Parts: sequence; C-alpha cells; structure tokens
Amino acid sequence: MRPLLAQGTLPLRSVTLRAYSRAPLQRAWRSHPRRHQSSNHGKPPPETEQPIPVPNTVGQLPLWQRLGPLTTLATAYARAQRRRPWTTQFFSALVIYCISDISAQSIGSDDPLDPKRTARSLVIGGVAAIPSYLWFNFLSHNFNYSSRLLSLGTKIVVSQFVFAPTFNSYFFGMQALLSGCTPAEVVERIVNTVPTSWVSSCRFWPIVTAFSFTFVPVEHRSVFSAVIAIGWQTYLALLNRRAEEKAAAEAGTLDKPKAIEAA
Repeated sequence: MRPLLAQGTLPLRSVTLRAYSRAPLQRAWRSHPRRHQSSNHGKPPPETEQPIPVPNTVGQLPLWQRLGPLTTLATAYARAQRRRPWTTQFFSALVIYCISDISAQSIGSDDPLDPKRTARSLVIGGVAAIPSYLWFNFLSHNFNYSSRLLSLGTKIVVSQFVFAPTFNSYFFGMQALLSGCTPAEVVERIVNTVPTSWVSSCRFWPIVTAFSFTFVPVEHRSVFSAVIAIGWQTYLALLNRRAEEKAAAEAGTLDKPKAIEAA
C-alpha cells in the first residue's frame, strides 16, 4: 500500500526527473552567460574618458629645446645637416673660419683688417671642411664598446693623437705656404706652433668631446661643435699671427747687419 501524499505534492520520482532535466539547461546557460546581450553585438565599446594633463604630470623639455630663437636656429641647422651634410659642413666652415680670423686680427691689434689673411683662412677652412666631417663621422661610428667610459676615453685618445697633430700641421703649414713662405719656412712654422697648439688641444678638446658625446643629442652635436670651433679657430689664428710677427721680427733683425755692411 502506497503512502498518501499531501494535496499538490508531486511524487519523488517526478521531482527527481524534473531536476535531472533542468541540469543540462543550467549548465548550458552558465557556459554562455552573456547570450542575452546579443542585441549589443557589433557596437563599438564605449569611449573611455581621457585624463587631462596637469602640470605635475607633463615632462619638462630639455634645455636646448627651451632657448627660443636659438632652438629654432639649431633645429634648422640640424635639418639641413641631415639633408645635405657636405654642403652644410662646407658653408659652416667658411663662416667659422671667417669669424675666427677677423676675431684674431682684432684681438690686441690696432692695425686694419687684412683681407688677404681672411681669404687664406677661407681657403684653408673650405679644404678642411669635408675631411674633418668624415673624420668625426668615423669617430662616432667606431670605438663603441659595452663600457661607455671606455668608448669615450678611446675616442678622446684617438682624436688627440691622430687628428689634432695632423690638422694643426695642415693649418699652420697652409697658412705659411699661402702667405709665400719657402718650404724651409713652412717647416719652421709647423715646428714652432704645432707642439704648443697640441698641448692646448689636450687641455681643451677632451672636455668638449666628453660633454658632447654625453649630454648633447646626435642631431645637435654638429652645431655644438661649430660654435665651439669658432673659439678654437680664433685661438689658432691668433697663434699663427704671433708666429708671423715673430718670424717678421727675426727677419728684420737679420736684415739690419746686411744693411749696415752695404752702407
């Protein structure tokens, strides 16, 4: 005899069957919980609000980008350097050597400017412009080691022992040659000026080179070197003028006994 059930109560077997029949539907719904949102399919996600920069989060520009007209001029020079490097270097050398020679003639002298000396400096600077550019380009792409300090030290040593004496000998030798000196006088001019200029170069250019390769960006190194070169070429031109005055004084001293003997 079966037990009597309360009115409205389902048999245990029916409840069990209904529970098993609902289980697959529940698992299917849990595996795809967002199917009911199919109406939003294909719509772009809502745009997120971008934060507004405030002074505390905006990075400060480097110093060379905050110099106003100087920054504009340096940027234009760097752009011309990238487009036409040889042409830019050639005309830059003419400007540098012209300013340097005029400055050297004006320092400690009341004599009028000698245009022939300035013309000689322009010739010397124009001839040396491209070789100097190729040398420093070679120096930038070589002697690069894992140690930054070793790379910088090697570049400085190579530059001081290879480029500096070679360029200084060319500069003073060409100055003497273009002014009409004999080969013996050219050699004498080199001997009297290159050692002094090389010692001064060792005191000056290593600091400039280290600063340039450490702090100055690649695109601004050429204009930085050009500005520094104005002062250096002024020193060389001044040293050459003193050598010329010394040679002229010695020549005048030697000519005096000859004039006395002739009288």
